[in-house]
Amino acid sequence: MNRLSYGKLIFILIFLTLLLGACTGNEQPKAKIPVKNEQPKSKLSVGSEWKLPISVPEGEFDRLGGWLSEDEIVYITNLEQTSNVFRYHLRTGKSELIYKTEHPIVTVQISPSKKYILIHSSPSSYEGLITIIDTKGTEKIRESIPSYELAFEWNPYNEEQVLVSTFNEDWTFQIALLDMNKLKMTELSIRQPFIRWMDERKIAFLDWDEDNPTLFAPLIVRDLEKGFEQTLFNQVLQFTTFHGKLMIVTVNEQDRTNAVYSFFDKELKEYFSFSQPQLTKFSDWLVPFYDYNEHKKQFITFMPVKSGEADSYSAGFELMLYNLKKGSHPALIMADMENEQISFSPSGEALLYGNRFEKIIDLNAKKIYELIKE
Repeated sequence: MNRLSYGKLIFILIFLTLLLGACTGNEQPKAKIPVKNEQPKSKLSVGSEWKLPISVPEGEFDRLGGWLSEDEIVYITNLEQTSNVFRYHLRTGKSELIYKTEHPIVTVQISPSKKYILIHSSPSSYEGLITIIDTKGTEKIRESIPSYELAFEWNPYNEEQVLVSTFNEDWTFQIALLDMNKLKMTELSIRQPFIRWMDERKIAFLDWDEDNPTLFAPLIVRDLEKGFEQTLFNQVLQFTTFHGKLMIVTVNEQDRTNAVYSFFDKELKEYFSFSQPQLTKFSDWLVPFYDYNEHKKQFITFMPVKSGEADSYSAGFELMLYNLKKGSHPALIMADMENEQISFSPSGEALLYGNRFEKIIDLNAKKIYELIKE
């Protein structure tokens, strides 16, 4: 059994909240400013066709679960101790009940291809119930796990598999591979709880030293079949993977008030990077929320206006869009924003936004819509 130190608890909370960083230098590119008298290209405003806000048919709105398609989202409602999962059609304004559970839902995660929905509900404080359904609501597998908290990582190369990290109340943890085809969970021996898939059989994790807490950790890749491990980078603050690509967040050695975001292809060749101001916290650094859209090869993130301390920072954030394929200057989408969760629509035309994904941003019109009427 593995145990987490106190210094890792902050990272755990950030990770669980997230549940479910045209050049290769370290200089921050400037946002593109339109040339004077240049006529902007007309773009379709998808938001003008949305039927909002949502009229909840039953229960009280809890939060959005994510995108099912470009025109459909999933949301959760609560009614006493029960929870409902609805599909909402943005263009028709219709809600469709696809699943009902007798227990409060903790979180919902949609698989990368939008084929499955994972529902984590809580029959009690020390039990987690995992139910995976298809988009019509048909159950594929259900597993009850003694736990205080759970974290999940879909295998994007084989969506019949999900890595499940199970936390006890003292933050000891175990990791298992949930296989829908085999209808079973197989315990794995991995020393860190937060894992990303690198390819069909390899995973990656930051190898934190619990006895000597630091801001950075080595990034390790492990072959699940052979057990072979390799250190990719020695000093990494945060990382993620998407569609055969790797992104790491490190420090700018020439100016440690800036963070560096570096992107690598499947051969681990760096093809894009940028710097942005860094906000420090008591035990680590703040990495603002971000997302990536494979269709447009775009990365979007919140950028602090200046460096400083996160607890006293009040200058707001800019929502910046990077085109990783073209390597061009970033585009400023919106200014004076709050650093809250964001999630690209499949086409990259819109974003879910907010701590509960209770808002939606039309990226073409640069306009925010409320999903729920308060």
